[in-house]
Amino acid sequence: MNPKVKDLLEWIYCIVIALVLAVLFRYFIGTPTVVKQPSMYDTLEDGQRLWLNRWVRTVNGEYHRGEIVTFEAPSEPIVSLEKADNNNPKAIYDEDPEGIFSNFAYYVLEINKTSYIKRVIGIEGDHIKIEDGKVYLNGEELEEPYLNDGIVTESRVYTDIIVPEDYVFVMGDNRSHSTDSREFGCVPVERLESRVAFRFWPFSKFGKVD
Repeated sequence: MNPKVKDLLEWIYCIVIALVLAVLFRYFIGTPTVVKQPSMYDTLEDGQRLWLNRWVRTVNGEYHRGEIVTFEAPSEPIVSLEKADNNNPKAIYDEDPEGIFSNFAYYVLEINKTSYIKRVIGIEGDHIKIEDGKVYLNGEELEEPYLNDGIVTESRVYTDIIVPEDYVFVMGDNRSHSTDSREFGCVPVERLESRVAFRFWPFSKFGKVD
């Protein structure tokens, strides 16, 4: 084989391996992201850079109240009052894409995939009630130090529910500008993508996000 052709093939091989490893790392371990939604203001602001921990999904780790997570956006972000079932408050998702390539493109490469970033308020078995602008968790008013003064939690579709098994109830910190579990229901744990590990930009706010 021509030495130049051999060198070229070796370079191509190295590039392909590097790309595969990068994709696998991004999917299974972690990845950076940019905040593009106002729903977590002012905990998270537009343009800030975060590092997402995806290892928690890879090993089927547990999620806890108060954590900020990303997840696949429901197929129906807003459920009508007529369609909502408070006894079965589960977010609606379409069936997975058909075919290996379609699944790879959607879930691994995240082509045409929309994700939300919210805070976990309730986990399976929790009783969530929203009344008079306040959130009650298992019968007690929830302390939310991460909210700005004056923020109230409006009642919407799902306001008095029990979180189903293997689901979480999520809301944005910017309650009046957040589409969340109050409107689309509880999110299945299997649809959670990552936990926010830390913020790395702006550097003045580097560190863990509470």
